[in-house]
Amino acid sequence: MANIDEFRNRMDEVTLEMIKLLKTRTEIAEKIGELKKSMGRGVTDEKRENSLREKVITLCKDLEFNESIATKFLNFLLNESVKVQSTNKQTHLSIFLKAKSLEQQGKKIIHMEVGDPDFLPPAIVKNALEEVFDKGFLKYGQVKGMPIFRDALVKYISEKFNASVSPENIIVSPGARFSIYTAISTLLNPGDEIIVIEPSWPAYKDCALNAGIKVRIINTTLEEKWEPSIKQIKNTINSNTKMIVLNYPNNPTGKILPAKLQDEIFDIAKKNNLYVLSDEVYSQYAKKEWKSVLSYNYEKSIVIQSFSKSHAMTGFRIGYAIADEKIIEKMAKLEALCLTNVSEPIQYIAMKALEADTSNNTNTVQNRLNLLGGKATEIGLDFIAPDGAMYLFARINKKGFDGVKFADDSLKKGLAVAPGEGFGDYKNFIRLSACQEEKTLIEGMNILSNIMSENR
Repeated sequence: MANIDEFRNRMDEVTLEMIKLLKTRTEIAEKIGELKKSMGRGVTDEKRENSLREKVITLCKDLEFNESIATKFLNFLLNESVKVQSTNKQTHLSIFLKAKSLEQQGKKIIHMEVGDPDFLPPAIVKNALEEVFDKGFLKYGQVKGMPIFRDALVKYISEKFNASVSPENIIVSPGARFSIYTAISTLLNPGDEIIVIEPSWPAYKDCALNAGIKVRIINTTLEEKWEPSIKQIKNTINSNTKMIVLNYPNNPTGKILPAKLQDEIFDIAKKNNLYVLSDEVYSQYAKKEWKSVLSYNYEKSIVIQSFSKSHAMTGFRIGYAIADEKIIEKMAKLEALCLTNVSEPIQYIAMKALEADTSNNTNTVQNRLNLLGGKATEIGLDFIAPDGAMYLFARINKKGFDGVKFADDSLKKGLAVAPGEGFGDYKNFIRLSACQEEKTLIEGMNILSNIMSENR
């Protein structure tokens, strides 16, 4: 009978050899990352990853080894490559921080890079700020949110989205981003896969990468009106796929999926027992028919909402998630670990904000988007008119155009725009935000026009 220490020593040797190989692989990934950057290519290459995945699966069959274990390990390696190659990626937030730094130096900047509405929250919010002290909303509270606030949200959700939910289906979070983080981190395990349809807000990928989850990208194009193909989605799903992210109205394109296409995607999710994480933060600004994922009454859906856009309360950091009670319980455990609970004063203020009529916000943003669209057409930008949200995602048809360099150069001229690469492999795109008053937007578009004329 073999000595157990012999096996242990052999296993240690193999482990140390794997570490050496991992170092070599990481060094190669760094070199590839440098080459991709010099060539203007995106970090993720789905075609090559799929090819490698097929080779691993074939090898597992030959070796009679567990495919699930091998592909989860592969996903770890692929994620490490992404991390190594994403260190200098520029997003709307990095441009925003540069813009704020320039403003501190006294330079005037027109902010068209972030979705931060310039109009004030509802007037009732100001009154609520004065009430919290006297009403005693100043203590530790329930991690899922104050009961009276969740009761108010139940009523609001019922009226706004025509959906039946209970307080136990709701968790309040410090902004929608945190609910996305807790959903991904608690429902998925390292090595699992999540499908993200791009272009998209980068937080989905960032949260997944942080949790060791492999992101599988479905690229959409302007030519196809930003619509994913059912074939693409079906071909991406495998035994490790556990979640798909939907974000409609979309950030950055403003796209709303046709109802039939959304239904088909949902059918695929159900058949494959996938979680559906639906970011519906921009539903307030839908310009055409839009359907909440709540309408499907699917027990594995997680709907994300926020007060940031609908009520212009970005600085208050308050959002919420709607899901099956078992999912909420899992999210609550992580939120309790990180936060204890969301600030009671902020919850009270958000609860009062639910009473306000925010329809004028919708009209304001839609008018601004129409203005942006008209100006963008005049200066030759290529785009699909948004169905909602508060952005214009536009392609600049110039050979060798680099959205990051363009965004940096625009800052020097007093205009902040978001580079397209922050939303996926869209280096020749920029995102323009309609969150300033019309006079300011016109000034910003004039600067943009002048910059483009100089670069022709």
